[in-house]
Amino acid sequence: MADGDRYGGDVLAGDWRAPRGGRASEVAAEPDLVVEDVETGWCGAVVRVEKAGGMHVVHLEDRRGRTKGFPLGPGFLLDGLPVVLTPPVLASRAALDAARQQTSRTASGSTAVTCAPARVAVGSRIFVEGRHDAELVEKVWGADLRLEGVVVEMLDGVDDLAGAIEAFRPAPGRRMGVLVDHLLTGTKEARIVDAVRALPGLRGEVLVLGHPYVDVWQSVRPARLGWTRWPVIPPGKSWKHGICAELGWPHDTQADIARAWKQILGTVRSYADLEPALLASVEELIDFVTAASTDAQ
Repeated sequence: MADGDRYGGDVLAGDWRAPRGGRASEVAAEPDLVVEDVETGWCGAVVRVEKAGGMHVVHLEDRRGRTKGFPLGPGFLLDGLPVVLTPPVLASRAALDAARQQTSRTASGSTAVTCAPARVAVGSRIFVEGRHDAELVEKVWGADLRLEGVVVEMLDGVDDLAGAIEAFRPAPGRRMGVLVDHLLTGTKEARIVDAVRALPGLRGEVLVLGHPYVDVWQSVRPARLGWTRWPVIPPGKSWKHGICAELGWPHDTQADIARAWKQILGTVRSYADLEPALLASVEELIDFVTAASTDAQ
């Protein structure tokens, strides 16, 4: 302070209106940019920006794979500093190209065929153990299966797999592919499958494959739920209930379990979100049953 200056410098000098955290800078809402919404504390990566109801909305995906939309503009923090999110103008061409490429592929990674109607169902079928398995197969491979005319049916378990095969009556041009959960050496499932494979007259018409996971839930990559690996649930405790407890989700009723699966299934965007062991078995089963319809032509 200068001698004789009782009040120091000009208190209005400089940017006195600037907020304590600094003025917000504009940042383009590019994919994978991680920001925090100031009002709710929601922190997530930008997955897309779209126009809805006359305004731009930015969708942020948190570490558990949950997505929430916010009005594009001010009210966000980037590395603790205030920012105003703007449309990704510079990346719009790249985003458009990526979107076009994505829409030319099905969730299974196959080339999408947009002009062909679904075929009338062929005689061959793929059977899975339960509803969750069927819903996962439909989400990732549904477009491919409809194009081929292949129907997926549920077994409600494999305890009577031999009876299910007998009821289906496989024959040339009418193949049966079966996907089995938890198909590991020494398990009940392995003993059932070994017995079925030993049945006479099924060679070439029935193919039974599986995956090593306790439940089809576990075939979803754990990173989609914010984990590095799926938790180990102690023997004697319901596996699905244990997983819900680890996630902090309600699990007292069957409705709770159904909602939990819907949330897990919602994190699956394409085949890339599934484990290779499941992918390999499903792809082989599809090739097996579709080859029958090709041979019949």
